[in-house]
Amino acid sequence: MSEIPRHAQTVHTVETRGIGLYGFSGSVDRWLSEIGAETGVVTVFCRHTSASLTIQENADPDVLRDLAEFFARLVPEDAPWFRHREEGPDDMPGHIRTALTDVSLSIPVTEGALALGTWQEIYLFEHRRTPHHRTVVLHFAGY
Repeated sequence: MSEIPRHAQTVHTVETRGIGLYGFSGSVDRWLSEIGAETGVVTVFCRHTSASLTIQENADPDVLRDLAEFFARLVPEDAPWFRHREEGPDDMPGHIRTALTDVSLSIPVTEGALALGTWQEIYLFEHRRTPHHRTVVLHFAGY
């Protein structure tokens, strides 16, 4: 292990096909390997206000479907009190769903890889119906 802490940063794009959760832990692990990360922390930051980040189970796809359905019921698109409608009926619900989740995650890096549990995956949670190119900033600090 080197004695001088270091930092590295990159921007990663997640292509979405509409509302849903899109896993990208493998991309983060590949980047950590490319930069020679050993031990530290990676921060993942979503640069959008109608998409968010979460860590969830990657084994049963019903978990992802149930989460998307829960948020659709919790924040419906047809709420009559929404004033912000310029970008479509799914935009304001997307902002609220983002406010209820996270736009930044900090994950330990151990032995050059994300220290996620066996069934955990990092997901970008797309809250809009149309496809998007979502960008996340990855920042590693450590050795």
